[in-house]
Amino acid sequence: MRIAICTLGCKVNQYETQALEQELQRRGHELVGFEEKADAYVVNTCSVTAVSDKKSRQMLRQARRRNPDAVIAACGCYAQTHPDEVKRLAPDVLVGTNERTKLLDLIERAARDRRPIVNVDDVWQRRAFEVLPAGGMVSRTRAMMKVEDGCVNFCTYCLIPFARGRVRSLPMEEARSQVRFLRAEGYREIVVTGIEISSYGTDFGDGTALIDLLEMLCREAPDVRIRFGSLEPRTITEAFCARAAKLGNLCPHFHLSMQSGCDATLKRMNRKYDTARFYEACTLLRRYFDDPAITTDLIAGFPEETEEEFAETLAFIEKCAFADMHVFPYSIRPGTKAAEMRQVDMPVRVSRAARASEIAGTMHRAYMERCVGKTFPVLFEQDKDGHSVGHAPNYMEVRVEEAGLHNQVRMAKITRVDGETLCAELSEE
Repeated sequence: MRIAICTLGCKVNQYETQALEQELQRRGHELVGFEEKADAYVVNTCSVTAVSDKKSRQMLRQARRRNPDAVIAACGCYAQTHPDEVKRLAPDVLVGTNERTKLLDLIERAARDRRPIVNVDDVWQRRAFEVLPAGGMVSRTRAMMKVEDGCVNFCTYCLIPFARGRVRSLPMEEARSQVRFLRAEGYREIVVTGIEISSYGTDFGDGTALIDLLEMLCREAPDVRIRFGSLEPRTITEAFCARAAKLGNLCPHFHLSMQSGCDATLKRMNRKYDTARFYEACTLLRRYFDDPAITTDLIAGFPEETEEEFAETLAFIEKCAFADMHVFPYSIRPGTKAAEMRQVDMPVRVSRAARASEIAGTMHRAYMERCVGKTFPVLFEQDKDGHSVGHAPNYMEVRVEEAGLHNQVRMAKITRVDGETLCAELSEE
């Protein structure tokens, strides 16, 4: 069959789609673009916001219009949390966020029998981590390794615990096997990802923590860069930093989940830290790493946020001096506690997001300017307009004039900033 896949949402969804792509090709199916006519369409849905839900529905309708006779399959977080809404779109296969390895079996059965299949489980009954093959994001350059699933933080704006269930971690020996495989396949960087990787190992009950996994990965693949996905600031302790700083192939890029720089707002969000703890994490990282790229997320206009509270947030993000930020206005997620709170008017949310983005842009440019004159080992990923483009360990994009450096790590001295890119010259340092 010709099978097309549309993936919405986070890196975990991307990772799970890549695993599905590997399996369908192993079985002899042909992977085609979602815009093409296919025999089957898979929409890996997202439900982080109501906008994500809408986009998921749009993609399912698009697939049906593209080929009314095709098998339409819905999987992912929106399919898990709102199966009744998805059923109204009449997909041929409806599954949630579990048993991705069986999805192709269901698609093949639906194509053969032409009868709808619904297979959505109870997330709270899951106990084991579903092991999927690790996959590449850029051809033989960067791979993702999913090491954790589930979340029990229950932030008031989020439905993800109900889409993913309790914390489940990739067993250490399986992680060892996967990192060895990816190294042998020629990948030069591995991104450690999951729904909430800071909780890695808590389900083992033996004291295993994320830093233990990190040390093993770096040890097993000393010539491969290891990069983190999003971290909870509570992960960053003195002991964590002391051990992490000894790992020469760990990328000094730390994305710390913040959401607000105001304690009152953080409390309404049910976040498990305050601004003092968050700032402590930033301070520790800068003490143990040389000008690391600390990045974050910010929700502007969270329910009941006052102008004074938002002013606190603006002052706090300047204090933290982030290398980059993802800023977005609060989007109501029906079914959450935050949706029941007093809402900030949308124009105010948008205005606050714009104000925060302006400060974020200034901080980002300042960080990039600090890179000028420094020399970094750059992993080159693609040719663009006759140049080679890649990323430094701090995840800043770097461009050199030489082409044809794909999947090579070369030392490059930064000469200037050009928009969102650091221009550099190859160096022998």
